[in-house]
Amino acid sequence: MTTSLTTTTMREAFLHATADAIDTDDRTVLVLADISAGADPVPDLARRRPGRVVNVGIREQLMIGVAGGLALTGLRPVVHSYAPFLVERPYESLKLDLGHQDVGAVLVSIGASYDQPGIGRTHEAPEDVAVVDTLPGWTVHVPGHPDEADRLVREAIAGDGPVYVRLSSEVNAAPHHGTGLQTVREGSPDDVVVAVGPTLDRVLAAARFRDATVLYTSTVRPFDAAGLRAVVGEVPTVTMVEPYLEGTSARVLDEALSDRPHRLVMIGYPREESHRYGDHELPL
Repeated sequence: MTTSLTTTTMREAFLHATADAIDTDDRTVLVLADISAGADPVPDLARRRPGRVVNVGIREQLMIGVAGGLALTGLRPVVHSYAPFLVERPYESLKLDLGHQDVGAVLVSIGASYDQPGIGRTHEAPEDVAVVDTLPGWTVHVPGHPDEADRLVREAIAGDGPVYVRLSSEVNAAPHHGTGLQTVREGSPDDVVVAVGPTLDRVLAAARFRDATVLYTSTVRPFDAAGLRAVVGEVPTVTMVEPYLEGTSARVLDEALSDRPHRLVMIGYPREESHRYGDHELPL
């Protein structure tokens, strides 16, 4: 069965897409560490499909180890928690139980960088994409709308490799489907802005980018180097606006433009440790 997308958040889109996959694909298993275990449609799914929803409790390293074991048997684990519990805490398990064993899984996080500022640093992970980027072979999706999250999760589950899908409560007004870099607004080829996921609407509204060519992507790894090269001028300024740690994608931008003079401007969350609570907006 296929559930029509009537959800309002990325988390809801992900959970319903995963439920559909479990109902239609015998490979798919949802692995949890308590987070979202009581969210619709998970309790009903666990009753209907015994053994296809595995909740290990608050044991994040075990969650990844179980996913690695399931993947070794030919299953397609979908692993879910807040970003720091999914990526940072069990990093060694990602490296060994998935990467070193050469098996794939779909990791789907919530919380993004500062979606839960009232909870504090334990639930904040502006470093997560940079951490995943140290591991070879990972695809990284950063959707900007629930419809994009639905599509990207379904495509990831249907595949075989390691995939990280970074969900957020921040969303753009409309989805932008497609692969690679998409031109959202044509402007100067010497002033190009790459907006990642939920940053797009704010980039389009920013006066400083009014005359720039604006590109959008919901997939940051692998990065669409050819798509960037196709639109930039001979000596471009390329601004990358990412909803996580600033500078995370500097390496791939430099590699894409290694044969021509260029200037990079990286906009993201600062590298200073924050001890403040409150607004999580990324100023532009």
